[in-house]
Parts: sequence; structure tokens; C-alpha cells
Amino acid sequence: VAAVAFELIQVKSKQAIEHQDVQFPVKTVEVLTVKKIPFRTRAVAYGNVEPATVLKAKSEVNGKISYIHPELKQGGSLPKGTTVLRIETTTFEISLDSSKAGLASSQSALKQIEAEEKSAIRSLQIAQKNLDLELAELERVKVLVEARTLARNQLNIEEQKVLQLSSTVQNLQGNVDTYASRKASIRAQIKQSKSQVDQSEDSLIRTEVVLPFDARIGAVLVDVGEFVAAGGQLFEALGIEAVEINAQLPVKHVRPLASTMNGNGNTQLVNLQGSSNLQKAVTQWNLDAKVRIVGGDKNTVWDGVLLRISESVDPTRDTVGMVVAVDKPYEGVIPGVRPPLLKGMYASVEFLSQAIDMLVIPRKALHENRVYVVSEQNTLSIRPIQISYSQGQLVVIKDGLKEGDKIITSDLVPVIEGIKLELIESDEFQKEIKALALGTK
Repeated sequence: VAAVAFELIQVKSKQAIEHQDVQFPVKTVEVLTVKKIPFRTRAVAYGNVEPATVLKAKSEVNGKISYIHPELKQGGSLPKGTTVLRIETTTFEISLDSSKAGLASSQSALKQIEAEEKSAIRSLQIAQKNLDLELAELERVKVLVEARTLARNQLNIEEQKVLQLSSTVQNLQGNVDTYASRKASIRAQIKQSKSQVDQSEDSLIRTEVVLPFDARIGAVLVDVGEFVAAGGQLFEALGIEAVEINAQLPVKHVRPLASTMNGNGNTQLVNLQGSSNLQKAVTQWNLDAKVRIVGGDKNTVWDGVLLRISESVDPTRDTVGMVVAVDKPYEGVIPGVRPPLLKGMYASVEFLSQAIDMLVIPRKALHENRVYVVSEQNTLSIRPIQISYSQGQLVVIKDGLKEGDKIITSDLVPVIEGIKLELIESDEFQKEIKALALGTK
């Protein structure tokens, strides 16, 4: 009884339980204010360095090699205008002398015919004058015969003289008429002889090979004393003024670059019908190209220019060729640091579009096509977004965010929509994003 009484007293004397509202603690997070910032779309392609100009010299005449320049060796360098090789000229000089002799003979024959023609014309003129005089005499004799003051046999004599003179004039005229065709024939011979002289002179010139540009020498396939036939390979010369790189860019990386072709990042119709339109579009694309040697110093860069795009896609690698030119690849060489761009080097080409204002966020703020957005009440809001494309540590937003939105860039656990947030915004991180967007970092 005493124990029960004691228990009742304890229960009745116990204070009522106080209830407290329990909430999740406020989470401290790093945030970034979404803004449109200058963004340069980038893509990297790879290819081998090739000289922009390659001369594969071939013999244009038959003959024996009589001279080869001492520096015409693989790896040698020779300036423009250097005579690097000669073929024996004796046969071609004899042919040229023979052609010139034939031309001189034809020209002499033409002068002789022209002189003969002048003489024949003078003879014709004299004969014609005599004929005219004899015709006048014949008319006078006819008058006298009709007046019976002169015998008729005298008339016959004058008529015979007229006939003889007429025959002489006709013969001389026929002779003069033949000179036109004879001169035409000689002139044709002269023309043919001139052609033979020109051909002989051209063949003689082609016995000497002169470099048309500053070059490094590749393979040399002949030697002094060796006979070469027309069309035979002599040597290979590589131009040093510029090189080209047919850089293979994955097709999936072409679309982001292509979206900048209009200069605003928006997709628009572009008329590429016709070679001039295509080349104009490539030129106006205005991509910067940074060339680096794969495996070399990353800070060693050459500036390139996009020349053209290949005509087809490589079905094996699913890439498209972007042909880039680099001028003066042998300038500014620093041994061991900055080598010249040599044939066959494997290079990377980084293409960068011109800066376009875009909504860009860091990749780490993306969670399976969703971002964590800070609401006006400083609470967590989970929002789905659409991505245009990603590039390195950045993501370009197509839809779902607007300028001024604050997104969470730090890890958040647990992720509960509506949780209270305390914000930390870093200016340094904002600057880092801008540097990444411009490709300066």
C-alpha cells in the first residue's frame, strides 16, 4: 500500500513535457550568380605536318646528268633560284643549230623570191607599156590602110606584133601571179623553222633545273653520269615558307564550333552552294587556330589559319579534316625549346571561336541535367535544365536558367528541396569561370 501511494505521488507531482519544433540546420553553401559571359567555343584536332608546297622534280628531256649541286642532298637547304641539276646539252645544242640553219635558209629563200617578184613586175610593166604603144600604132595603121595611103600587108605586120606582145604580157602576168603562192609556201617553212628553233631552245632550257622557291631537299634519286628519260623522277623539294596540317576533328565537336559560324551562337541557314560561298563561309568563320607539337612543350604555340574543310567525313574515325596553314615555320627556332615544324610531326590544333556572350556554369554545378538553385527565400530549389554542350569544366546552358539566378557550386548533403541555405559567393571563382570561358586558363 505504501509503495502504490508513493508511485501515485510521483506521477502527479511530475511536470508536463514541453514540445519543441525541430528543423534541419541551415546549410552553408557556395553559390554562383548566373551571368552571360564572353565564351569561346573550343575543339582540338590532330594531324601531321606537311609542307604547303612540294616539288617532285621530274626530267623533261632525255639525257645524261652532267651536274648536281653539292648541297642537293636529303636534308639540305637551298635558296630560290639555285641551279641544282643539269643534263648534258650537246645533243640539244646541235638540234638548235640545225633549226637555226633551216630558218636562215628559208628566210634567204623568201628574200630571193621577193627580189624575183619585183623584177618580174617591172618586166610586166614594160611589156604592158610596149603593148599599149603597139595597140596605138595598130589603130594608126588601120586608118592609113582604110585611106588607101598604106599597103594592107603593113596592117598584118602590126597585128602580129600586137599578138606577140599580148602573149608576152600574159606570160609575165602568169609568172607574177605564182609568186604569191611561192611566198606563202616559204613563209610556212619559216614558221615551221621558227617553231623548231623555239622547241630546240625550250628543250635546251629544260636541261637545267632551277629551284622555284626556298626549299629543303627530300629524297634525291639520281647521280652524276646517270641517264634519265623524260618523266623520270629527279628529287623532292619541300617549301619552307608555310606548312599545312590536315587536322582530324571528331564530328561531334564540329557542331559547337559550327554554331558560332554566324557570330552569335545561334543556328541559322547558311548558303554553301558553290565553291565561292563555301570558301567565304570558312573565311568569315574567323576561327583562331593554335598549333602545338604533341609531346612537346605546351607553351610552344604557332598561330595557324583555317584554309579549308575536307570534302568528306572519315567513316572509320568519324572525323572531318580541317586544313590549317602555318606561315614561317622555320622562324623563331630555339634549339631544345621551339623546334621548326618539320614534315611528319604529329601536332594538335586547338580551334577557338570568337568570344560570344553565353550562359555558362561550371560542370560541377550540374547534377544529372539538374541544378540546385537558391530561391528568393534562400531555400533550395531543384531545377531541370537543357544543355547546349559542355566544354572542359564548363557547360553552356540552352534553357532552364536565366541571368541573375544563383546556383549552388559546392557539395550539399542531404539534398532536400526547401532546406534553408546560407550563401557564400566568391568573386575569385567568378573570375576563374570567366578565364576558363575565354581560354586564358
